[in-house]
Amino acid sequence: MIKTGVFLISMAFLMPVFLKAQPQQQKKEQVYANTAFADHGPASAYSTTRGTVAVVDEKGRNVVLSWLFDVRGGYALSLVDAATGKSEVFPMPFNPGGDCPYASVFSSRGKFYTLFNSNFVEFDLGKRAFTFHHKTAPQMAMGMTEDDKGKIWAVTYPNSGVVCFDPATGAFTDYGYLNKENWQQYQRYMATDDQGWVYFALGNTNSQLIAFNPESRQVNKLLQPAERKRGTAYLYPDKNGKVYGQALADTNGAWYEMYEGRIKPIGTGHRPNEKPIITGSQALRHLSFPDGSKVTSLNLIDKVLITEDAHGKKNTVNFDYPSEGSWVMGVGTSPDQQSLIGGSSFPMRQFNYTAAADKWSTRPAFGQYNALTTSGSYVFFGSYPGGVLVMWDTKKPFKEGSAMAKDNNPRVLFKCTPVIHRPHRVLVHPDGKTVILGGTPEYGYTGGGLLFYDITTNKHVLLTDNDIEKDQSTMSLTNIAGGKVLGGTTVSPGTGGEQKARLALLYIIDPVSKKLMWKEPVIAGAKSYTDLTTRKDGKVYGIADRSIFFLFDPQTKKVIFQKDVRKLYGNTVGEQSPRVFINGEGDDLYILFENAITKVDPQTSEIRLLSKTPQAIRAGGCFLKNQIYFISGSHLFSYTL
Repeated sequence: MIKTGVFLISMAFLMPVFLKAQPQQQKKEQVYANTAFADHGPASAYSTTRGTVAVVDEKGRNVVLSWLFDVRGGYALSLVDAATGKSEVFPMPFNPGGDCPYASVFSSRGKFYTLFNSNFVEFDLGKRAFTFHHKTAPQMAMGMTEDDKGKIWAVTYPNSGVVCFDPATGAFTDYGYLNKENWQQYQRYMATDDQGWVYFALGNTNSQLIAFNPESRQVNKLLQPAERKRGTAYLYPDKNGKVYGQALADTNGAWYEMYEGRIKPIGTGHRPNEKPIITGSQALRHLSFPDGSKVTSLNLIDKVLITEDAHGKKNTVNFDYPSEGSWVMGVGTSPDQQSLIGGSSFPMRQFNYTAAADKWSTRPAFGQYNALTTSGSYVFFGSYPGGVLVMWDTKKPFKEGSAMAKDNNPRVLFKCTPVIHRPHRVLVHPDGKTVILGGTPEYGYTGGGLLFYDITTNKHVLLTDNDIEKDQSTMSLTNIAGGKVLGGTTVSPGTGGEQKARLALLYIIDPVSKKLMWKEPVIAGAKSYTDLTTRKDGKVYGIADRSIFFLFDPQTKKVIFQKDVRKLYGNTVGEQSPRVFINGEGDDLYILFENAITKVDPQTSEIRLLSKTPQAIRAGGCFLKNQIYFISGSHLFSYTL
């Protein structure tokens, strides 16, 4: 039985320990018509799973099914024979479009289902093939279940769309959107009762339990306004034919009984007797085979599957799968000016590319390294989830598992969640000891904070949005004259949160007193200050909304030059910590757009095109030895100036 509770969801974000670095097989560098560009291969040549089930096929053989996810999205289903390691990979019957499974269900009839990129799909284990897929309203299932008649149900992000597929008849019904909110809805749990009512639980800004009658299409919102909570509601199908849930998942909290579309409070102390349905989020791990054996390890890095039978005997096999590499958050230059460094996502890996030797290595990372900066021999990462500040001393060997966490290298300095959950920028102050981290808050929250951390004393101050600008978060940071810091905000909330502010702003803060000195929405209509960089004359270049290029004077607190450059070059490069500005030799400053590399004229502030790119730039960007490096797809590219 697979439980779709909070424990499985959190598994997707477990922080792995550091192990021996893994060398990567490299693809031969691609040759382009413009020989200034070079493709150095994937930064992290691995995929990850988005749901795994251990099942038995029609021949009685134990097999492991896993949804595969790389930079393309959920591109295929992997099937591995647990006894031999023989593997098969079945490409999805539709373009994943960068999207991937967030929920799946393995049915009582031996079929595996998911829904993403607005496509519902069925894989028939007996036929070793995808046997059905159908377009739906956007976008991806967050919850799925199987009812008593074998029908498959799914509820989708972001607007609670519900669909149903009947494998017996092939009938597919899209019921459309059932619940309206002014924020994006996450529906992590879904169930049906024995009377045919369908239920789902949603969050994150404000939890809710929804009941739906497919025959009459009646929709009942079961929680009253006072009962709704920040976070995600929880429910499950019980063996007695009813559905039970909570406003928030809490073992000691109050329970509700749901039946025939109605809800009844039953107090605390309820003991779940869950119906055995193999379903869950992207963290689905149904690892027990019917014969009592189980999967103890499915390692997509080393491509090793380990199983253990009911008597404790282990079997280790090797398997294979194709991958175009994982999603890369950005790339920076190492402190010794010899390597390109950064982090990949799903799996979470820290990578290193030694440019002169054309050599790669990766190792597990403390989460998703959204942001990075360097100071002396140190590299500082801002990691998701948890708003984690990580410090790596590059002059010391990697070390993990120490009795004292401070002895590890890299090591976690501080976790900021819920005030900061998804880091967008990390900055080192010129004093060399103060590290500043900004970003958006925990799921369902609006308005993120700012962390000041002293690496010499380990003391810290964590400001909230109330200390800077309520309902906004810091997107960009740069040091300015007088030891002060200039920050740029975004009105975007935490994931699944409610946007409340209208205009982003610039602000000046004193890192010593931690007091705000000035703030103002200097660009009309701007929703986010994408990136900032300080010139040698003390003025600051900035990008707002990935399209408005401007020059700001911190002394007068005025914008002295502004131009919308979208029509000329498109949007600037994105990602969660956009590395748009690239500082080169001397005063040279470059700007990365999605399809162009440009240079700024410091005298006129005009932008000059250097080159269109052979492939779209997805994440920036750094400078090393007369080359600009950036990420396209999962690959590291360089452009020789």
